Amino acid sequence: VQLQASGGGLVQAGGSLRLSCIVSGETQRANVMGWFRQAPGKEREFVASINRSGVRKNYGDSVKNRFTMSRDNPKNTVYLQMDSLEPEDTAVYYCAADYRAFVPGSSRQDYAYWGQGTQVTVSS
Repeated sequence: VQLQASGGGLVQAGGSLRLSCIVSGETQRANVMGWFRQAPGKEREFVASINRSGVRKNYGDSVKNRFTMSRDNPKNTVYLQMDSLEPEDTAVYYCAADYRAFVPGSSRQDYAYWGQGTQVTVSS
């Protein structure tokens, strides 16, 4: 399973960005998908996750009601719509996938496959 994240960039506080993550290879192994982020000097933090059908979603407390995760299975793509961005959202964002679970998890250990990351910078 290969994951390619894109869509990062520089945005002012209050703005929006949409990240995409394309899954290739053994796409059937991407049961659950997740987004994590890592700011300089900090540990990787859970952002959001989604199950295969897209019905079940989890969000980190710091992004609830601002970020929305979705997936388009025919396109093998997941998205992270980020609204009302804050400088504290500045980080490298990583998408992740796992085949072992059917309930989307929030721990790094829940995911076997990781993409390369895309930088999001929010200016104040």
